[in-house]
Amino acid sequence: QLQASGGGLVQAGGSLRLSCIGRGRTNWHVGWFHQAPGKERVFVAGITWNLGTTYYADSVKGRFTISRDKAKSTVYLQMHSLKPEDTAIYYCATGPLSLSESPPSYWGQGTQVTVSS
Repeated sequence: QLQASGGGLVQAGGSLRLSCIGRGRTNWHVGWFHQAPGKERVFVAGITWNLGTTYYADSVKGRFTISRDKAKSTVYLQMHSLKPEDTAIYYCATGPLSLSESPPSYWGQGTQVTVSS
């Protein structure tokens, strides 16, 4: 239902844009989580599909921007000023409540982001 893409290898300070394609529900939230090796999956950014209201984890504020294109049923995560600690598998997800506070209902497959120092 959700297909993520756009990961890759980038040097520290570089940029990447992730995409998540899938049919969203009008009043649901869509967003991104990441999971570093040996660590838990954590929330990164979310957006309400209907109004486009955005929210972020403190660790990415000012560096990452989430947006959506309703016509393309796609959510983007534009990542700038990448750091080695951003290295992780990035998953898109969706659910009826804030993704920073409640577990998503559906997950997409992950896409690997690797930031070299």
